Amino acid sequence: MDRRRILIVVAAVVAALGTALVFFYVQGADKRAEDKYDAVQVLTAVKQINVGETVAQAQAAGKIEVGNVSKGSLLPGALTSLQGIETQIAQTNIYPGEQIIAGKFGTNAASTNALTIPKGDIAVSINLTDTARVAGFVNPGDKVAIFLTSPSATKLLLNNIEVIAVGTTTVVSTTTTDSTGAQTTEQLPRTLFTLGVTQAQAQKILYASSGGSGGGELAFGLLNDDSIVKPNNGASAGNLFDGQ
Repeated sequence: MDRRRILIVVAAVVAALGTALVFFYVQGADKRAEDKYDAVQVLTAVKQINVGETVAQAQAAGKIEVGNVSKGSLLPGALTSLQGIETQIAQTNIYPGEQIIAGKFGTNAASTNALTIPKGDIAVSINLTDTARVAGFVNPGDKVAIFLTSPSATKLLLNNIEVIAVGTTTVVSTTTTDSTGAQTTEQLPRTLFTLGVTQAQAQKILYASSGGSGGGELAFGLLNDDSIVKPNNGASAGNLFDGQ
């Protein structure tokens, strides 16, 4: 076999090997992508479902449809069927694009004329934006930590506070001014939350929410049984990048 023929055979083998490697790489990439982004069906809101609206009413109004999300985006408690919860009532507003979660519905209306206030406590209410209310995941019976962000720092204000009712959501206009003087106006939903607290806690919440001590914004941190929240010096410009 002459040299030219040997070179042709070697080139053919190398080409075949390269084609095989590319094929197996593409197959592996497709499999990895499929594992990560494999779509699953879930019920989602296509129109706003209002607090106090029953599942049956929302379904009849065409507000709930089956959609697809990646497995990694599927929320705990997300529903694929409404069977068995048709008469349950939305405990908070559910906005278009949100997955339908069992925990956002209950057998009783979210807001009634009679509040169940923990013994020895009083009820106070505050308005929070969607971001400050943990994107709508806070429901009656949940425990929250309350943080206050003022011009100087963000600190824990109160811990382990019980939410006893979630009221209506309204849209308000908020105007902010940047360093150049340019103003931006946003339409932000704000939801009314009622908390069961002691007198001292109520005084702190009302003072902070009224803009006392230089003004500030309140925000919830949703707690579970394993949450660890302790008072500290808070976060400020002076220590923002210190430690963890």
